[in-house]
Amino acid sequence: MMGAGPLLLLLLLGAAGPGLGAPGQGSGSGAALREELLLRPLPAGDVAAAFQFRTRWDADLRRGAVSHYRLFPKALGQLVAAQGVRELHLALTQGFWRTQSWGQPPLGAPAGAELWVWFQDSVPDVDKAWKELSNILSGIFCASLNFIDSTNTVTPTASFKPLGLANGTDHRLLRYAVLPREVVCTENLTPWKKLLPCGSKAGLAVLLKAERLFHSSYHSQAVHIRPICRDASCLAVSWELRQTLTVVFDSFTSGQGKKDWSLFKMFSRTLTDACPLASESKVYVDISPKNKEKELLEVTPTPTSLHEAVVQGDKRTYAVYDLLSPSLFNSSRSLNVQLKWKRPQDSQELSTPVLHAQRYVSGYGLQTGEISTLIHNTHPYRAFPVILLETVPWYLRLYVHTLTIITKGKENKPSYIHYQPAQDRKRPHLLEMLIQLPANSVTKVTIQFERALLKWTEYTPDPNHGFYVSPSVLSALVPSVIAMKDVDVEESPLFASLFPSSDGSSYFVRLYTEPLLVNLPTPDFSMPYNVICLTCTVVAVCYGSFYNLLTRTFHVEEPSRGGLAKRLANVIRKFRGVPPL
Repeated sequence: MMGAGPLLLLLLLGAAGPGLGAPGQGSGSGAALREELLLRPLPAGDVAAAFQFRTRWDADLRRGAVSHYRLFPKALGQLVAAQGVRELHLALTQGFWRTQSWGQPPLGAPAGAELWVWFQDSVPDVDKAWKELSNILSGIFCASLNFIDSTNTVTPTASFKPLGLANGTDHRLLRYAVLPREVVCTENLTPWKKLLPCGSKAGLAVLLKAERLFHSSYHSQAVHIRPICRDASCLAVSWELRQTLTVVFDSFTSGQGKKDWSLFKMFSRTLTDACPLASESKVYVDISPKNKEKELLEVTPTPTSLHEAVVQGDKRTYAVYDLLSPSLFNSSRSLNVQLKWKRPQDSQELSTPVLHAQRYVSGYGLQTGEISTLIHNTHPYRAFPVILLETVPWYLRLYVHTLTIITKGKENKPSYIHYQPAQDRKRPHLLEMLIQLPANSVTKVTIQFERALLKWTEYTPDPNHGFYVSPSVLSALVPSVIAMKDVDVEESPLFASLFPSSDGSSYFVRLYTEPLLVNLPTPDFSMPYNVICLTCTVVAVCYGSFYNLLTRTFHVEEPSRGGLAKRLANVIRKFRGVPPL
């Protein structure tokens, strides 16, 4: 006869169902986890590593009736339900993605901190919910998001459309803000890793070693939350959480001019197993050759399979390592992917991206200046429109009548323009334009501004360093040279499914320019110190002397006869015939 204790244990195990099954079956009912690592060689031997962890939960967080959390982080689930969030996108980035040298980024993000959120139409006060949301996220990710306020928040009308399931696109429910001064460090990475179902103890997350990740040229970590369709009929809603991390490592140079690398060289660790809760765990290595006649790359060990896909308008070949495959760890206990060049790498540069842009500030003096944005369309025969979003702080007063758009020496009138003027100490400038880019052209957008004089309490602790201006944002459907086929989002790799293509002839691209560093008229902050010192000295000398004269008591001292020594001296001087003292 079985006791009550073992019987209760068996009932609990039976009720747990597949949650305690083998790896690959740990997602449980209503939740699924996929993890993925994309390794892509860059020119000059640099390597880009893009991690993606996707948690899908078949629950409706908008109703707020969810009480049991398993794979989906409870902190983010309760935040979505409490603040009425429809979509949330947060990115923390250190460095700048060099589009001309590295190509299109897997997931673009500006330098610093970026946050944009779509709220539900049931939220009564969007501004209040936005402020509370930024403060809560500041505590979760140990970032300075609490500095987001009305002076750096805008409401775009054409950019940042919802990426997930959306019933409407009322731009009044959208908020967007950037903190270009935000510095990303390990205190931001630690809470980000704790949101993963397996943490950093198993799966691809074991490679996330802070010492190696921040010893790189570029580092960007992001969180994307959005509602998606549960199936093809889209009768039910599921919630998707994507945690992405992109890092670019400096070139690892070995002898004879080769640029070889491996997982251990980049992360100081290797892969030993997959996350037990993941239904899919794969490593993709981009082995697409530059010279299509000869293969230049050699990958070891032998990949599990090969995958061909059209990504960002280019046909690419990937070597796939499935961590859930039993044969992968038969020969060795760990996986250390290595890429070697079969022959010395030539100096052939990466093909120039179809769309890229630069931004800079010009002028002299501390009164006026000019912001210039160069937008390049390198497509040989296709023209396409692009949406340009400019956010300028209030202390740079724009002269909108000086706005010029020049393409091939001629004026290029925008098809759509939206401008919201700034208010001093209340809101920034917002400028959105829909510009048509001719084929093989460079479009220059310029606007002049005047620098404002701040109050002495509004300057930063290092005012001579300058003030940062948020980067420009470009959104466009770029024509694809190769026709793209519609693929199932659940079956395609994660790096190709965040921005699904609307048709097979174009793909969506969102680019960010460099942030600007502008000097403002800065007073001499040493003058108050000098004035205080001089004033205190004058007061101490003048007032002290005058007060001393008013309060001192003067006495007239009568001459005394002297003591015994003086009388003895006078007696001796009398005998010697010397006058007395």
